Amino acid sequence: MNVQLRPFDFAQALAKAGMTPASPSSGTGSTAPASGTGGASFGDAMADALKGVSDSQNQANNMARAVQLDDPNVSLESTMVAIQKAQVGFQAVLQVRNRLVSAYSDIMNMQV
Repeated sequence: MNVQLRPFDFAQALAKAGMTPASPSSGTGSTAPASGTGGASFGDAMADALKGVSDSQNQANNMARAVQLDDPNVSLESTMVAIQKAQVGFQAVLQVRNRLVSAYSDIMNMQV
């Protein structure tokens, strides 16, 4: 199995989430929802991210099992890279979840 790391494409992630980057002349650093693009909702993007992390963890577990069984087609190096990739993805999802819980708590504690 050939594992290749790709650089993070922020524009592609924004497009997948149905958002467009703010123009530099607007003076705001925020993003605005894409109008009329029919982009995916945040929930869909989050579900896709969770599925990707789950698939990555399953692949890493399968590769680790293959290394333990001395499969000559699976190298230890690619297995370690897959395990680290799965761990980084899990940590990223965990941080997003923590931020969402914190934001929800802040909103619930607001005085109306």
